[in-house]
Amino acid sequence: MNDFMKIITKDELLPILDSISDAVFIDDKDGIALWCNKACWELYKVVPADICGKHVSTLEKMGIFTPSVAALVLKKKEEVTIIHENRHGKRLLSTSTPIFDKDRNIAKIVTTSRDITELVTLQERLDFAHSTIKELKSPDKFSRHGLIAVSEAMHNVLVLIKRLSSIDTTVLITGESGTGKGVVAKLLHENGPRNDFPFTKINCGAIPETLIESELFGYERGAFTGSRSDGKKGLFEVSQDGTVFLDEISELPLNLQVKLLQVIQEKEIVKVGGVKSIPVNVRVISATNKDLFDLVQKNKFREDLYYRLNVIPINVPPLRERHEDIKPLIQHFLDMYNEKLDCRKIIDANAIAMLLRYNWPGNVRELQNIVERLLITTKSDIILPEHIPSFIAAASAQHQAPKDEAGTLKQAVDMAERDLLLKACRRCKSTREIAKALSISQPSVVRKLKKHGIALDSFLNH
Repeated sequence: MNDFMKIITKDELLPILDSISDAVFIDDKDGIALWCNKACWELYKVVPADICGKHVSTLEKMGIFTPSVAALVLKKKEEVTIIHENRHGKRLLSTSTPIFDKDRNIAKIVTTSRDITELVTLQERLDFAHSTIKELKSPDKFSRHGLIAVSEAMHNVLVLIKRLSSIDTTVLITGESGTGKGVVAKLLHENGPRNDFPFTKINCGAIPETLIESELFGYERGAFTGSRSDGKKGLFEVSQDGTVFLDEISELPLNLQVKLLQVIQEKEIVKVGGVKSIPVNVRVISATNKDLFDLVQKNKFREDLYYRLNVIPINVPPLRERHEDIKPLIQHFLDMYNEKLDCRKIIDANAIAMLLRYNWPGNVRELQNIVERLLITTKSDIILPEHIPSFIAAASAQHQAPKDEAGTLKQAVDMAERDLLLKACRRCKSTREIAKALSISQPSVVRKLKKHGIALDSFLNH
């Protein structure tokens, strides 16, 4: 200690303690607060005058320390570490260490406190993810049909799919084009009791209005000119005991909406040109990228059918709202097309960063098409930024760089912060290294990376 004090004086030691990010408190042998650093002012919202000279038990009664870890040291005569919450809702990790004199009596008590609120939140999210995965895997195997779900939003969708798979009711799947509504419908069928029977999909917007009725319900012999002499079964009839998936249900003509409602309610169909009712036992799943309720208000969709279809809704979020899924989706499609095209191509980290900054208006379908395009058009084994389509590169650059016109101070700060994080990601290998490079805490790095949609692992292993 004497050698140490030759290197650093008392006058130098306190400013050093004042500069660290953890809150530091020093109490005397009786538990009277002597000193605290600046970090404690922010963490506990106090100034030295609020605590210095007061006993730790008094500070407990005042609600400043809940509880006082120094009081526990006085009682146990040993180092104590606890996780607790202060009066401002912060979760803290506090360690109080007794300093003994030569007679093994407590001379001073040094306590440090660190804000772990973000770490606890991350742990809770991780626990949620683990419990969700466990729920999806047990007690029976749950087929995910290639659906990538790293984000919490998509995990929630998967949990809902699993619960609804065994419930034989109508489901309305909503979401933008390309989000994977068809995949969700397939999952509902494959993981339900009807999985051994047909899954039949029909796009209500892709079949001419004059033909869709006969496609759905079939027709009797001689029902119209050009019809088959023996008639034809419709999709509901051939899907007996299975599932009928009506995609783009908003495009179904109003006159057929009445017949569909009757099928759902009465569980029977009447063929075109026929009079006999035919019993059908099918599950109806529908999907739309439009606001059906808005169409109801405009008298473009039947209200009674809307409420019959919308018994259980599942909303599939757009890709821009499930940013954590983009990198795994890129890898998934990369693996898929590498196998299909018999190649072994990888995507450069900077190219991936450009893809991550793009807004993906076409959602998962657009992402899949772009990955396939990149593997086909890139001659080298490494897909570089210059191989990225120009419209994505331009949108990525616009998202990254400040605009010419004046923006708000917050926008400018956000842009500068994102730029610093990207630079740090390129030269650091962990959030701990980034925290050290930027002189901020590791939880702050994790939070800021998520805020700006930056995936550190996209810069690694490439």
